[in-house]
Amino acid sequence: MKRLKITDNHGWTPRKLRKQERKIKNAHLRQRVMAVRLVMEGYLGKDVASMVNVCRQTVSHYVSLFNEGGLELLLHRDFAPGREPFLTEEQQEKIKQLVLTTTPAELGWDVASAWNTKLLQSYVAKQFGVSISREALRKLLHRKGLSWTRPTYTLAKGNLDEQKQFEKQMDLIKKT
Repeated sequence: MKRLKITDNHGWTPRKLRKQERKIKNAHLRQRVMAVRLVMEGYLGKDVASMVNVCRQTVSHYVSLFNEGGLELLLHRDFAPGREPFLTEEQQEKIKQLVLTTTPAELGWDVASAWNTKLLQSYVAKQFGVSISREALRKLLHRKGLSWTRPTYTLAKGNLDEQKQFEKQMDLIKKT
């Protein structure tokens, strides 16, 4: 079996790689750097594979990436772009501003004083012609920095003096 070699170390030494390894938070990327460092220190590919718990071909691939483009290419990972969103960025911002600035009653949607996903779902279907699930709307609002809060009610006819007296009684009960 042919020994793996680092043909171009790009100015990296095993010591520098170990320091870089400690800075990396992602375990998979740290594993890549560790594999290259161990090969640089003179270990066989199959030994490195067992140490970092990957197959021998993976170690070989990491070494070839490092030889080709250094640490930048070794740590570079492409991710799939994902599905196209149902709503454009402008439409998403419009929904966020709608939730922040108006109520459904103001737009004539319902007598409700606050937006919920059911109302937003019908608004999006009517306004943009897009059918979107309530869960997808909830996640959209969360990505935009909004969270659901339950409205608090105040008793309009409540007697403040009686409430304060009740609070004092509760404090006495708690103390005893």
